[in-house]
Amino acid sequence: MKRSRWKSLYIKPQYLKQKQSDNSQISRNSSILPKFIGLTFQVYSGKIYKKVVVNKEMVGHKFGEFSQTRAIFSFKKKRKKN
Repeated sequence: MKRSRWKSLYIKPQYLKQKQSDNSQISRNSSILPKFIGLTFQVYSGKIYKKVVVNKEMVGHKFGEFSQTRAIFSFKKKRKKN
């Protein structure tokens, strides 16, 4: 569900205070701020941590939108015998 506009962006205060490095872990429900542009974060997908590099088009979205929790499924084609 989308957060109401009057509530502003959500981010835990501990993420603003910590130094940002290439291996910073961040929660999926945190909003992406302009301060994070160019930084790399690790977002938990439920099984593994995926690296997410923040660019300016991502500002205002949530980190969870860029770390899929489900694998992409596709049917396999059968080979024809010659």
